Amino acid sequence: MSKNDSLTISVFIPAHNEAGNLTPLCAKIARAFDALRVTGEIILVDDGSTDATLAEARAVAARYPFVRVLHHRKRWGKTEAMRTGLPHCRGRIIMLFDADLEADPEEDIPKLFAKINEGYDVVAGWRQGRHDGKIIASKFANFVSRRLFGLRVHDMNWIKAFRREVLQDIQLRSDWHRYILILAAAQGYTIAEVPVNYHPRTIGQSKYGIERLPISLLDVLVVWFLLTFSRRPMLFFGGIGLGIVAVSLLTLATLTVIYWMNLGQRRPIFEFAGVLLLVGVLFFVVGFLAELIVSQNERLESLERRWRDQ
Repeated sequence: MSKNDSLTISVFIPAHNEAGNLTPLCAKIARAFDALRVTGEIILVDDGSTDATLAEARAVAARYPFVRVLHHRKRWGKTEAMRTGLPHCRGRIIMLFDADLEADPEEDIPKLFAKINEGYDVVAGWRQGRHDGKIIASKFANFVSRRLFGLRVHDMNWIKAFRREVLQDIQLRSDWHRYILILAAAQGYTIAEVPVNYHPRTIGQSKYGIERLPISLLDVLVVWFLLTFSRRPMLFFGGIGLGIVAVSLLTLATLTVIYWMNLGQRRPIFEFAGVLLLVGVLFFVVGFLAELIVSQNERLESLERRWRDQ
């Protein structure tokens, strides 16, 4: 395939210690391509595996010419694997699958493909029949995400398909692979979901446990903060500063009344109110500086878009 446009689907797979799963996984993807009669590729990133994952990946690539293997010398995590592999994806539709076979690509690739061809920009799989020990943590994380962002999707962190252009408008930071749907929705892309079957893992062990819930909660709060205030930081810093200044002025006014009514002196409180006033003003200064930074970033983004369109 000499032209990138001839590729319809790119399936991206990060893998860490998944020996034994890659051969049947790639065979299932190959059969899905054949059933849909589309051209496709598999971009597989070995994320610092310590077992035979890399050797199996290379053996699979020798068998299927549409498989490309990338390798991390140490484990960097799923988001970094995505940052390594996704730029190599050439298909007009990109699908994200894990290597554990908990999702069956032979069943699910046609479902995702059909839904995205209805006109959606991003399609998420919604796990059916899941009964593992992490389901409560997953439901809690999805509930928090829905409440904060208003995105009515049941499964934020499962298989996905999206149009290639979505990649140009989202930036992934550490562990932000969970929030691709949120980041895409914030850019105005349309989101849909399809029910897919969940299959318990039969080979290897899960890389994620309930201990990641606090980290995920902090990450989702960071995402919410950036999406809410990154374009208008004065709303955040100025709001805090305004509240502090109001408390300070109210305290000073109360102390002035007390002084004129000869009800005694409150010098420590007066000094504290003065410090509050100074802190409030500093928040406003930080807000103005943040607005200047945002303005410069928007200019850089405008130049980048012009350069990309040329």
